[in-house]
Amino acid sequence: MRKKIAAANWKMNLTLQQGEQLLTDILLKPHDLKAHQQALFAVPFPYLPMAVNKLAGKNNVFVAAQNCSNKKSGAYTGEVSVEILQSVGIEYVVLGHSERREYFNESNQLLAEKLDICLANNMKPIFCCGEPLAIREANTQNEFVAKQLAESLYHLSAAQLQEIVIAYEPIWAIGTGKTATSAQAQEIHAFIRAELAAKYGAAIADSISILYGGSVKASNAVELFSQPDVDGGLVGGASLIVDEFVAIINALP
Repeated sequence: MRKKIAAANWKMNLTLQQGEQLLTDILLKPHDLKAHQQALFAVPFPYLPMAVNKLAGKNNVFVAAQNCSNKKSGAYTGEVSVEILQSVGIEYVVLGHSERREYFNESNQLLAEKLDICLANNMKPIFCCGEPLAIREANTQNEFVAKQLAESLYHLSAAQLQEIVIAYEPIWAIGTGKTATSAQAQEIHAFIRAELAAKYGAAIADSISILYGGSVKASNAVELFSQPDVDGGLVGGASLIVDEFVAIINALP
């Protein structure tokens, strides 16, 4: 059974004290993660040790970094390596978030390099893909996402691919006032899985968790997660609100 995952992306929000309080409040709320379910918290770099300590011993709950370098080590001021992340207990890292692609010009090739260094060091990547509004309006989203997958993932072996979580982000539905329906989410998730199946076979494709990253909220989580190819969510703003994110965790099938 594929892992069903509620992943919180705090982005560049909260002070250390606010973040610690948020985790405390979430842990006080009732939520029972089954063996096939996970909650992830992608927190800013300085908060990683706090989050690891806060969540220590909690079943199926993990801390993720929001990014990592494509370099092993060296004179790269301001960058953070996989080795550094592992040294503070991190197992997951978000790669290729739409904001990293848009604001920091991260290319498919750069992300392929980041995937390689993560997988070589047993770090589990959450690989983001998805199209902006102009691409969706031109109805070329399938080709756009297929290119992202091909250029970043398809050099990997089947065994390596199975270590990756994919997160689809409809960039056009984030902060634009436009809303992706659960049917639209299912359609593109099914397309991604079909693309993976064509490259790696149906059994491998069926084992990959594909998360939805388009303004997941407590009010739409149950409907989104009920879609056969939607395996959870990469959650932004709602992950900063205790009751919202707990409800999203509890919506996992």
